[in-house]
Amino acid sequence: MAATTHHHLSHASSLPKTLNHPLKQNPFSQLPVLSLRASKNLFRRQSLSLRAVLSQNPAKTLNATFQHCFTKSPDGFLYCEDTKVHPYVATGNKNSKFGIRNEKLQWFLDAVKAHPNELKLVGAHCHLGSTITKVDIFRDAAVLMVNYIDEIRAQGFEVDYLNIGGGLGIDYYHSGAVLPTPRDLIDTVRELVLSRNLNLVIEPGRSLIANTCCLVNRVTGVKTNGTKNFIVIDGSMAELIRPSLYDAYQHIELVSPTPPDAEVSTFDVVGPVCESADFLGKERELPTPAKGTGLVVHDAGAYCMSMASTYNLKMRPPEYWVEEDGSVTRIRHGETFEDHIRFFEGL
Repeated sequence: MAATTHHHLSHASSLPKTLNHPLKQNPFSQLPVLSLRASKNLFRRQSLSLRAVLSQNPAKTLNATFQHCFTKSPDGFLYCEDTKVHPYVATGNKNSKFGIRNEKLQWFLDAVKAHPNELKLVGAHCHLGSTITKVDIFRDAAVLMVNYIDEIRAQGFEVDYLNIGGGLGIDYYHSGAVLPTPRDLIDTVRELVLSRNLNLVIEPGRSLIANTCCLVNRVTGVKTNGTKNFIVIDGSMAELIRPSLYDAYQHIELVSPTPPDAEVSTFDVVGPVCESADFLGKERELPTPAKGTGLVVHDAGAYCMSMASTYNLKMRPPEYWVEEDGSVTRIRHGETFEDHIRFFEGL
């Protein structure tokens, strides 16, 4: 790797064997599906698609004594105050743009009834947020959702699917925390879903792939402004925006061994973009690195390259696939300034 280039690496060792595939194949076509029971064909007719989506709404619980985190506000929203996530990734609250208002459910059902040839309501979907570290909140949501499905079915709709969303977090702090898995999420809602003879859909993307990749950078310099120390790298918020956008923590470490007598200091790890928000980590205890030292930002498999931009004319980096034996294959070319200019040719 060139000393001045940052890279996005995908490491195969953290992935199931089903993902070790030729690059021309769909990497997700062989993924095992976790099912509660044999599911029906989602697309029974070629024209059917999951277009009608319902968000979580208030309802009586299966058990009157069951306690959940949801509250109905005076303005008609159902929201949960206890997801413990950044407000930018909290989707199940009264100020969210997602879903529909509770009192609009009947209006929505009437609209579906009025367009029988265009719409077919087959399921209900809720999404609570991201980086969730406890699965009991999914049980809370499922209790409410199955009761609403009962109400929807009572009006003649054949509802077969409950999408409970996703948002399972990972151990971004590398603290050794044992976090719930997609299987734990399924087990939490299994009884409720089976009690209504539903097919369960979950969206566990981050928890599957976030820790399979890292962003590899080079140190371009170390500086201080008198009160704060900085490690400046060639990577930036343009390649990995989570820390800047969500104030998210990503584990950072140096690649190259440092001398035994290297001074350990507290640094902000920053990029060259002309923004004070351009940082990959703040207040990190690290040995003082030399120029050219490799620096890795871990857990960049989710919301890294998919959110990357060319802000400040920072071209997107190449991506490499790392096999279990350590061999490296480039799977995406790095972008160049010429690639960027090509968008404006012939205008």
